[in-house]
Amino acid sequence: MAITYTWTIAELERNTADGGVTVAHWRCEGVDGETTASSYGTTSWTPDASASDFIAFDSLTQDAVLAWVWNTVVKADVETAIADKINAELNPTTTAGLPW
Repeated sequence: MAITYTWTIAELERNTADGGVTVAHWRCEGVDGETTASSYGTTSWTPDASASDFIAFDSLTQDAVLAWVWNTVVKADVETAIADKINAELNPTTTAGLPW
C-alpha cells in the first residue's frame, strides 16, 4: 500500500501589533493502511509588515503557511523520514522474547 501524507498547521504565533506570523507549528502524518507515523516541528520567521508580499494573520490560509514552511523545511526529507518509520514498523529487523 502507498503512504498517504497529510500536512497541517497546528498553531501560529504572531505579533499583535501587525499580525505578522513569527512561528508556525506544523505536523506531517503518514498513513499506510493501519500503520501511522508523524513528525512535528516549528518554523520561525521575522515578518516585515512593509514588504509587498506580507500577509497579515487574518488573511492567511493553511496553504499559504504550508508554502512558507516548505520554503524552510525540506518536505521530501520529512516524508522520507516518516516512510522510514512506517517501513521499520511494518518490517521489523529485531524482536524480543524468550525461546522457552
